[in-house]
This record gives sequence, structure tokens and C-alpha cells, in this order.
Amino acid sequence: MQQSENNYEQATLGGGCFWCVEAVYQRLNGVISVESGYSGGHVENPTYKQVKQGDTGHAEVVRITFDPTVVPFAEVLKVFLLTHNPTELNRQGEDIGPQYRSVIFYHNEEQKKVALEILKTIEDSKYYSNPIVTEVSPLTNYYKAEDYHQNYFNTNPSQPFCSLVVKSKVDKFYKLFKDKSKDVEVTNNN
Repeated sequence: MQQSENNYEQATLGGGCFWCVEAVYQRLNGVISVESGYSGGHVENPTYKQVKQGDTGHAEVVRITFDPTVVPFAEVLKVFLLTHNPTELNRQGEDIGPQYRSVIFYHNEEQKKVALEILKTIEDSKYYSNPIVTEVSPLTNYYKAEDYHQNYFNTNPSQPFCSLVVKSKVDKFYKLFKDKSKDVEVTNNN
């Protein structure tokens, strides 16, 4: 996997609006950083305005840098697949279009293998009543989103989309993964 000098790894995931996915991963223990961006398209250096039109081929994604000794890639994917709806094709709720598709952009063959295994496990568990449609594709490009998209939920919690949609994803994360949240780690250290 792509690693830094600290042996951190990266994952690039799209699950609808990147504000939702970013907010969830900012709360996962073992995550070092989360950056919103665009991946998988054919336009170089796309803007949000271009991507939101749905014809650049890009998905809104987050690039997650994580410590695999704290949270392995398989767990990163479980959080991803259980905090958004991977059964909706090219949409998440009211966000409709290929830019909102559920997608795992793998960085290497090991990530691809783990992604396919986790998808099969969740599909076989019948957690969802509809088939999972999450795309698994090689990472071919990544472009950081504009600065105003970074850390969006944390800096705009009362914005209507944040208070209604993003917060529901964060609440779902806490319901399912409270024991893996950074908040629990802080609480346990006091």
C-alpha cells in the first residue's frame, strides 16, 4: 500500500457528498488526516462546478491517511460501507449523478483484494436488502477539492445540509462504531 515514512497508508473512497464521508473519517481512531477531492474522471484539475455537473467522470471522494496498526484497511472499508448506502447506483439520497457514486479507488492489488473480500462479506451477511453496487476501480488520478470544501462539517455545522444530512451520517458512525471513535480514546485517557 502507499506508505509514508511513518508507515501510514492511504485510501480513496467516494460515498456521495464528500462532506459526509470526510466528517465520518475525521472521527475514526487511527485516521491521521482526511482530504476532500475528486477522482476517476477524464478532466485534469477539475473544479467543483465542473464535477457537480456530472459529466467529468469524477466522483467526489475523500483521501484518508491512516495508521494501519490502529485501524486496518479492512476496518476503514467496513466503516465506509456501513455509514453510507452502497446499494444506491450513482446517488446518495437527494444527491444524484455519477459524481455521487459509491466507489473504492484502490491504490494497489492488496487493497483491491481486501475491498472485494469486504464487499462479499457484507453482501453475504444480508445487512442490506438490495445488492451492493459499489464500484472497485484502480486509482488513476486524484485532485484536491477547493479549500472551502475541506473540514466542511466541522466549520459549518449549522449549514442546513450539514445539520440534516451530514450529521445523520456522523450519528450513524457513532451508533455503529462508537468503540472505534477518537472521542472514546480521549474519554478513556482521562
